[in-house]
Amino acid sequence: MKKIKPKRALISVYDKRGLEDFCKALLKENVEIYATSGTRKFLEEKGIKVREAEEYTGFEELLGGKIKTLHTNIHAAILAKEDEINEIERKGIKAFDMVVCNFYPYELGIEKMDIGGPAMTRAAAKNWHRVIIISHPSQYEMAIHHLKEGFDEKIRKELAIEALKRTAYYDAMLIKNYFDFNDLLVYPFIKKFDLRYGENPHQKGAFYIREEYKGACIANAFQLQGKKLSYNNILDANHAIECVKEFEEPCAVIVKHATPSGIACADSIEKAWEYAFETDVYSPFGGVVAVNRQVNAKLAEKLIKIFLEVIIAPSFSREALEILKTKKNLRLLKVDGLDKEKRKTEIEIRSVEGGLLLQEKDVKEFNPEEWKVVTKNKPSKEDLESMLFAMKCVRHIKSNAVVFVKGKRTVAIGGGQTARVDAVWIAIHKGKEKIKDSIMASDAFFPFRDAVDLAAKAGVKAIVQPGGSIRDEEVIKAANEHGIIMVFTGQRCFLH
Repeated sequence: MKKIKPKRALISVYDKRGLEDFCKALLKENVEIYATSGTRKFLEEKGIKVREAEEYTGFEELLGGKIKTLHTNIHAAILAKEDEINEIERKGIKAFDMVVCNFYPYELGIEKMDIGGPAMTRAAAKNWHRVIIISHPSQYEMAIHHLKEGFDEKIRKELAIEALKRTAYYDAMLIKNYFDFNDLLVYPFIKKFDLRYGENPHQKGAFYIREEYKGACIANAFQLQGKKLSYNNILDANHAIECVKEFEEPCAVIVKHATPSGIACADSIEKAWEYAFETDVYSPFGGVVAVNRQVNAKLAEKLIKIFLEVIIAPSFSREALEILKTKKNLRLLKVDGLDKEKRKTEIEIRSVEGGLLLQEKDVKEFNPEEWKVVTKNKPSKEDLESMLFAMKCVRHIKSNAVVFVKGKRTVAIGGGQTARVDAVWIAIHKGKEKIKDSIMASDAFFPFRDAVDLAAKAGVKAIVQPGGSIRDEEVIKAANEHGIIMVFTGQRCFLH
């Protein structure tokens, strides 16, 4: 494979990290350096003599520096192929065989976006057979290593592809705030880290994030200890974080296989954990826990009594960290703002074979004032508070989903079933005697009365559900027969 040792480099960078050492390495290998004004000034202040890019253009920069490299001579020097070198040399143009470029910050907005930088980066990438394109400071160390031995075709092509990705990412970041479900989707993500594997060991995986997103979320979590996060850890942690953000009171959420096994609010975070755990004492094994208050020593002592994969909190006390570090593989994630932030309106993206599904995240508030009591028996103020808690919970359970609550704690959860009556049966089977005098919430309407009959037999006192079935009258009749309170919310909350 043909290797290229650069003889002449054009440098125009905004991000000057590592540039001084890189340019010294270029000079050590007798590479002639040309630079645009800002870059040249920076290098000369470091004692590195370079030549002006204006030598190629024959004129000074125009329009306050907006016109620097947008010139025939510079682009000819980059784009000329091997068999075209003589053509440009006859016109007094010397070819560049290396371009080093990064762009103005995208935070400056469309009005101040970089034009010349992406243009010459794309030109260099197009001519990768002859030109080496360095598009990020992270590439300097590798590039220095190849200066002596030369850059082979494989390396040059990889650098070109990465440069094009960076120009595409730059454009996507400029327009990220203008998403409106239009015909073209351009959404910017950057890799945070590689995963050991995906859902299973034979699958590759990586975690990509929106680097500009500042919310309390899994993408911004800081790992304090434990093994590297897995694909499944990240999915479960995301579900736990989004669920716990529903509640302002001290709250604990336990997630296993992307669905909660227990959710509870209480006066203290320790009590919230106890209530959440009591919902289902078997499922939390190997699960993920999120709390919206600091993990203190008292809670830490409770948490280490069972095997957990991940614990997520806005903070951990020093004493708690001392206790939790005895479980060296246990992952601890600190999520700033988890005790304050509510769920935000965002776009959710899911892949299907050959495409993507996009939708607005379901963050619509439940408003009990809009609910309709449809049975003879009416709910108390306390019942309505429990119903509101239950609806906030059930929208985080995989459909078909039901939850049974007392006060502001789940006592049983059933979800992910193809028939709603099966979800009810599973929850009752797990909740047993705890179901008596509880409130049941459903993420969608009851298509038949069978689930109501089953819940009544277990001792449920009230049901809250969206309503909207063609058999609503039949379902309401069943509730009245059993003396159960029933409330319609008019708001479905499927989670597939």
